[in-house]
Amino acid sequence: MFGLAKLRGEKPVTGGDPWKGRLAFGAVVLVAGYFVVQLVVTLQTLWLLIFGAIVVAVILRALADPIVRWLKAPDPLAVFLSLLIVVSVLAGVLALFGAQIADQVNALAAIVPQGWAQVQSWIEAQPYAGQVLEQLQNLGSRAGEALQVAQRFALGFASGITTMVLVIVAGVFLAIEPAKSREGLLSILPMSKRPRMREVLNACGTALKGWLKAQLFSMVLVGTLTGIGLALIGVPSALGLGLLTGLAQFVPIVGPIVSTIPSVLVAATQGWQTALLAVLVHVIISQLESNFITPMVQKNVANLPVVLGIFAVVGIGTLFGPLGVLFATPLALVLHTLVTMLYRQDVLHDPDAKAPGEK
Repeated sequence: MFGLAKLRGEKPVTGGDPWKGRLAFGAVVLVAGYFVVQLVVTLQTLWLLIFGAIVVAVILRALADPIVRWLKAPDPLAVFLSLLIVVSVLAGVLALFGAQIADQVNALAAIVPQGWAQVQSWIEAQPYAGQVLEQLQNLGSRAGEALQVAQRFALGFASGITTMVLVIVAGVFLAIEPAKSREGLLSILPMSKRPRMREVLNACGTALKGWLKAQLFSMVLVGTLTGIGLALIGVPSALGLGLLTGLAQFVPIVGPIVSTIPSVLVAATQGWQTALLAVLVHVIISQLESNFITPMVQKNVANLPVVLGIFAVVGIGTLFGPLGVLFATPLALVLHTLVTMLYRQDVLHDPDAKAPGEK
């Protein structure tokens, strides 16, 4: 063909240099990847707040779906009733226990320094007290830095409340029309990819809903058992400590460990025996939670492997700070679902790959 073109005086048509096209494409991918990374890092708080709104929407839909089925109510009314139920429960708890909780939290602020002083006095009576106290003084200086951070956090509390309100409002709108939001996201994909991505997003929503239900039940049960256990051994402000432990349960692994420290310090004001009993109470309830409560409440619902949960808290917390720690586990659950369905199932064709929220 090239010889015929030469006889006619024409230039042969070639495909050009393939390496130039590949290099150009690679350069475009690198530049696009750089800007995507910059966008993710610069707007990291925005992405977490969007995810927070999705979590709020999942909670409201978990309450609204039964209302839609039983009362045949439209979605906006069902979501409004769900929000009303949540607000009513919180208001009821505050009305019944608000004064006691406030008193005990205030008492905790006064008792914890006393417990810290008591622990220091015990250490002074032990061998190698000088080295241990030096480490405690370093820890005390760290605590002073933490207090300054807490003061700065308090100054931004009003901004935090505003942000929370925005997240809740966005979550309400997402809960009213979840399908519309999902289809809007799918509209940027090719038509052939939309059915599979719709299935994947539905599985992510199911995984989040199952995990949140199980986590809420675990928080209430662990907080209640901790408050009762600490009250039985004579620890002051047991109700406030139980509430703190229950709330900390939302952040698996890290939360239960951190919530043990105030309990031990408060118990130390009653003697070292009480402090040891407080540690024992937390250890027993932690074992109950990991071996009985969690398997019971998470049976047949979405679950995240423990190792992934640990690395998620550390990794996402390092990337996004305290807000990342708060949402680390549900975010890791969603990422785990995406990787399982889009990579293990669709790319590797792994027959044993089953996503947490997949039916």
